Amino acid sequence: MALTDPVSGGGVLSGRAALVTGGTAGIGEATVREFLRHGARVVFSGTRAEAGERLVGELASCHGPDAVRFERADVADPEQVGSMVAATLAAFGRIDILFNNAGTGCFGRTPDLDAAEWRRVLAVDLDGVFHCCKAVIPAMRRQGGGVIVNNASVSGLAGDYSFTAYAAAKGGVINYTRALALDHARDNIRVNAVCPGLIATEMIRHTMNHDALRQACEANIPMGRIGRVEEVARLVRFLASDDASYMTGALVPVDGGITAWSGQPDIARILGIP
Repeated sequence: MALTDPVSGGGVLSGRAALVTGGTAGIGEATVREFLRHGARVVFSGTRAEAGERLVGELASCHGPDAVRFERADVADPEQVGSMVAATLAAFGRIDILFNNAGTGCFGRTPDLDAAEWRRVLAVDLDGVFHCCKAVIPAMRRQGGGVIVNNASVSGLAGDYSFTAYAAAKGGVINYTRALALDHARDNIRVNAVCPGLIATEMIRHTMNHDALRQACEANIPMGRIGRVEEVARLVRFLASDDASYMTGALVPVDGGITAWSGQPDIARILGIP
């Protein structure tokens, strides 16, 4: 059952109201653009007000002032999340899609990791997903359903060297996604997660600018390249649409084949076998 009747001649998300956290850059920004392109109205949030206002000005000129809004919010703060959700409901009257994208990370092995860094990563990456879902689900129930897409990571499906806090948080997002999907399947609320691999975002700028590191990363990706934010955004849009109407509790990697690899070397390539 469609959540709203699509507007004749519109996109696959026509008539839908979406909330995107962490929407001022990277995967979040690409998803805001993708949702708007396919007919949704969007509120997106972030902690950088100047970047948000600049982006909303650009997008409003293309899609109209009533189609897109920016709300400054730190998802680690439940009060700010509540205000953001209230503003979205005031603007659109409903929330059909929630994309929990806001995230952060830190680098360091456990003995060297400051406890404050650990807490901040979990507060944004895991607690923030909980705060947003807790605030949005009652509205989705009242309107008869909705879709939640969580941005997890391949780092939640397996470990990475020196990214313990990030891996712990994203592993939590993955199992929270499963539990949330079970709890709300009968509410007509679908919950899925995308699990990006290495994607060209601001968070990996150091990787992109370090030749040896970038080459090592690309060598470990079966497709041989770092992903683009648009490639994740298109998957999020699919999961948010009725085309994914029988999907809930799914974890969908978008990673160039990383999670298909056992870690064993490419013997044929090493031996020169064509």
